[in-house]
Amino acid sequence: VGGLPVQYVLQTSSVENLRETLPDFLQAARQQEELAFVDVNLKFNKPELQVDIDRTKANNIGVSPLDVAQTLQLALAEQRVGFFVQDGEQREVVASAKDENRDAPLDLTSLYVRSASGEPVPLDNLVSVSEQATPPQIFRFNRYMSATVSARPAPGNTIEDGIAAMDRVADDVLGPAFTTTLTGQSRDFQETSNQLVYVFGLALILIYLVLAAQFESFRDPLIILFTVPLALAGAMLFLWYFNQSINIFSQIGMVMLIGLVAKNGILIVEFANQRKAAGLSIREAIEDAAAVRFRPILMTALSTILGVLPIALALGAGAESRIPMGIAVIGGLLIGTFLSLYVIPATYTFLTSEDAGPVLVGGDGAAAGDGLPEEGVATQQRGTPSG
Repeated sequence: VGGLPVQYVLQTSSVENLRETLPDFLQAARQQEELAFVDVNLKFNKPELQVDIDRTKANNIGVSPLDVAQTLQLALAEQRVGFFVQDGEQREVVASAKDENRDAPLDLTSLYVRSASGEPVPLDNLVSVSEQATPPQIFRFNRYMSATVSARPAPGNTIEDGIAAMDRVADDVLGPAFTTTLTGQSRDFQETSNQLVYVFGLALILIYLVLAAQFESFRDPLIILFTVPLALAGAMLFLWYFNQSINIFSQIGMVMLIGLVAKNGILIVEFANQRKAAGLSIREAIEDAAAVRFRPILMTALSTILGVLPIALALGAGAESRIPMGIAVIGGLLIGTFLSLYVIPATYTFLTSEDAGPVLVGGDGAAAGDGLPEEGVATQQRGTPSG
């Protein structure tokens, strides 16, 4: 049960609340289409005898509940009542009724308890015995009595769908005496899902600040980061098409995509700035940059996709869990690379200004960028006044 992905914890103040409500909750949960298998760790399958004392009758004949409890304890619990020494060894004296006198539930009523007057009174006149089922073990969660309902999502459903189904059942079945929480994989999923937005936001901010420092512009990094939503859309599309869920592995793949696809925008925008500094118009510069950088972008994207392909194909022992990460990276790179060749030039044409931005210059005096033609460098050098 503990290995199932959906683990839903019911918390309350008493076991009786769980005894009354748990069967209805399990029945409703098993009727949910999102759940293929439902089980619970708290099972009421241990037989128990419940002894109820008629306190009014016991008080009338001078028998206290303590006398009844001690009589049952001495007869059934094999209590140590003393010691004796034999052959130099100290041995215990254990008192209990014979086994044949305590095997059946009716044997309890054959016991006697002494009244205040000293006369023995049959327990059968003072107590009633009933059979009931109790759990072999009591579970607690956050100091409350608890029962963990575990489930496996049906094919085509995710952990999130399973949790949502459990929430619907809890709203319909549980009363105000209950509270619910998650544990195991469900709790990890909830925590990572809540943190995913902050991780994406932090990654985007860090990349934007680094690019702003490199390009000495707040506009060029914004153009470059337009590739990120394209890649994320491709990752989501491939995960949906291949019937994969959004889990911790696919989320890692999406965070990787932020840096992988930003590289394409850097190549195009940096080269376009160099061509614009060489005297070309914005449209000519970005068209030239997209054409010249097409082959490097395609080669790096294909090499990355081929490197991640074994993960998506689940090659190797225990690789099945990492399939969503490989599919997310491959889908994001395919869609993001293809669309960035169109979206980045269009965005650059719309947002950039006619002013020539800073150009990174290598140690030999040539503008950085391994795809810059020699005549472009010569034009740039002629347009740069000597110091």
